[in-house]
Amino acid sequence: MFMYILSEFFETFKFCFQTFEKQGLRRARSKEMRNPPPEHVATGARCRQHTTLVESGTVKMANIYGAFYLLPDPQREGNPKREASGGEMEMATGGEAAPEEGERRDWADLTPVCLAEAFSRLEPEDLWRGAMACCRSWREAARSRPALFAALDLEPAFEAIGADAAEWWTPAFQRRVDAMLRSAASLAAGGLREARVRHCSDDALAFAAKSSPQLSILSIRSSPGVTDRSMLTVASCCPILTELDISYCYEVSYKSLEAIGQSCPNLTVLKRSIFNWLDSSEHAQTVPAEYLRACPQDGDREAMVISRSMPKLKQLVLRFAKLSGVGLNSITEGCKELEVLDLFGCANLTSRGIEQAAANLKNLETLVKPNLYIPRSAFHMERYGHWQLYDERFQTNVFQI
Repeated sequence: MFMYILSEFFETFKFCFQTFEKQGLRRARSKEMRNPPPEHVATGARCRQHTTLVESGTVKMANIYGAFYLLPDPQREGNPKREASGGEMEMATGGEAAPEEGERRDWADLTPVCLAEAFSRLEPEDLWRGAMACCRSWREAARSRPALFAALDLEPAFEAIGADAAEWWTPAFQRRVDAMLRSAASLAAGGLREARVRHCSDDALAFAAKSSPQLSILSIRSSPGVTDRSMLTVASCCPILTELDISYCYEVSYKSLEAIGQSCPNLTVLKRSIFNWLDSSEHAQTVPAEYLRACPQDGDREAMVISRSMPKLKQLVLRFAKLSGVGLNSITEGCKELEVLDLFGCANLTSRGIEQAAANLKNLETLVKPNLYIPRSAFHMERYGHWQLYDERFQTNVFQI
């Protein structure tokens, strides 16, 4: 069963990065062609997959080989010439350490301990797409050190390219993300501390939570398949959670927030933003229309739950949340330690109400007001369309809807 999950994971990771980095792969391939790895590296490796990966442009093998040269080498100790020159030389493919000209190292004979030590110096992308996918011996060496998989961060890939964002909302993509999350939790052997994914499901999140009692950072933004069921599992299985991002998760309600607050007393960062409901055209090309229409309406209830159960919050992000002055006052009265409060797009608030509520926060360093242009059609107004201009001039409650 485990080998099936592992094989599914490799296929998943390959698919996702093909989706995310079509342009990036071309650039990487071009760069490798301009700066090929040193000849002694390509010929010294017994495993032909090493060279194949470089030629295909799917992994930055120079980073992997550079990590090897950071390891101690008994053959180089006591060499006056090398010590005088400062140790390692620079590789031509990115500034990594390289051996002297003519020196060779047999990569295939490195022990699993040395391999794992080298892999610990790699970026996550190089670890997953390079070392783990290269050959069986490298994969087994990586698996022998669960600490290598303590963090799963897919956010850079999601943020890099948004051209295929519509595909992220398909069931097929969700299944692949689920396989990645399950595999990461399994490989970490209970040591997963950070998970940043999108578009995962209830079952995958519950599996990761049950397998990861040390989880402290969880980001599952834009996960329509996540509901209160899995969030209650997170609350009961991950008591040391300090950071939670459930933005754009419309099936997660105030019940989950209450459970998290009661079970995770050290929570300091909460992000609970929703899509721009004032102008849905911003997301019309990527987010399904029915999902945009399912925007949560209980902003004040969530605010009251946050104020009661999360007193240690230092950062709270509620972009476009539908909370009123009542909910905001509740937050500022219950979360006295807030240092960052982001209310961008919260059009139901007035500037006067925000200033009065912020006066309760003595540690507040950053306050993001809902300073945005609101289309006139949103409030059926003919003359005024700017939140700050209208509200600050006339101090009305027209935006308290």
